[in-house]
Amino acid sequence: MPPESAPQEPLATLTVEGSEITLLGTAHVSRASAEQVRMLLSGDDFDAVAVELCPSRHHALVNPDALSRMDLLRVVREGKAAMVTASLALGAYQQRLAEQFGIEPGAEMRAAVDCAREAHLPVLLIDREVGTTLRRVYRNVPWWRRLNLLSGLLASVLSKEEVSEAEVERLKEGDVLETTFSQFADREQELYEPLVDERDRYMAARLRAEIRASAHPRILAVVGAGHLKGIARYLAEDRGDPDALIRELDHLPPPSRWPRLLPWIIVALVVVGFAIGFARSPDLGWTLVADWVLINGGLSALGALLAAGHPVTVIAAFLAAPLTSLNPTVGAGMVTAAVEGWLRRPRVGDFSRLRHDTTRLSGWWRNRVARTLLVFLFSTLGSAAGTYLAGFRIFGRLAGG
Repeated sequence: MPPESAPQEPLATLTVEGSEITLLGTAHVSRASAEQVRMLLSGDDFDAVAVELCPSRHHALVNPDALSRMDLLRVVREGKAAMVTASLALGAYQQRLAEQFGIEPGAEMRAAVDCAREAHLPVLLIDREVGTTLRRVYRNVPWWRRLNLLSGLLASVLSKEEVSEAEVERLKEGDVLETTFSQFADREQELYEPLVDERDRYMAARLRAEIRASAHPRILAVVGAGHLKGIARYLAEDRGDPDALIRELDHLPPPSRWPRLLPWIIVALVVVGFAIGFARSPDLGWTLVADWVLINGGLSALGALLAAGHPVTVIAAFLAAPLTSLNPTVGAGMVTAAVEGWLRRPRVGDFSRLRHDTTRLSGWWRNRVARTLLVFLFSTLGSAAGTYLAGFRIFGRLAGG
């Protein structure tokens, strides 16, 4: 087991608009961090405790059984399946770290929350929503590099190797989000900004907003050690309206117009291809339709099969994908996830074991909730690939004919 961090975690104290803020930089793989949180809150007279948590992460921390009450079909209908899957993947990575080092995930944040409650102190959630951060990361990189991010996330989650010493050092400085994308974050400005710098500014702005709203005389802020200097700098430098800055950093930049138009353009081209084919001869037209159904439906069905979907789900993927691909507002994954969830209704135990099961590769296929999410993702990816491949096939036949 790697050595513990030094007994004393980094501290910085500064005065902001008449309030004293003590920033405690924590190491996320060190018991010493949780111990120092307890020591500071038992020995000093603080009026509030701020933590590097967003509302959803705080909810997961204090309500570990929240996943057992998740409405899976509603998640799919609202288009949140991919985000829930990413959150589970990040949680699985954190759990793997906890098992390797023999610590509780988020022990120092839990200690801060628990001690604040015992002392009847308000808990200030100052980090940006993890979903917003992930979306800003996704939007901040060119579309052709997003696959690298997804593969990096999957590699971090599914790897059976123990965390390396280099990753341990990163965790002592940053957090799970930064470490998950560690192979990119240091050298890529597009990732550093939303993962680190923006969150430094966000947490500094949240602290200033809380001071203006409630005028807490003394605040203990428990943050990752890698955020301490950035937060301190922005607390000292920023003089503008913190609420305006928070709104700016919470804003999701609009996606480029052409990725939204591309599916409709492809549909139009495919329909035009069908029309040209039937105009030349009915046999050619039906051949093009068969290509579309076999390639699009076949790849979507293959995705459902790789996710270990029910045989009826696989058939549904084959039948639905060629139709849903002609209507970009409805994805094949929505159909397959609904069918899989109806045929293999997740049990209470699946929800209660979800966070634990997803720490192992086999658990994603064994747990009915996780498997339904995989059915959604894999059948969607299969249908997307099938749309492009079938399109090329159709116009190849037309060009050759």
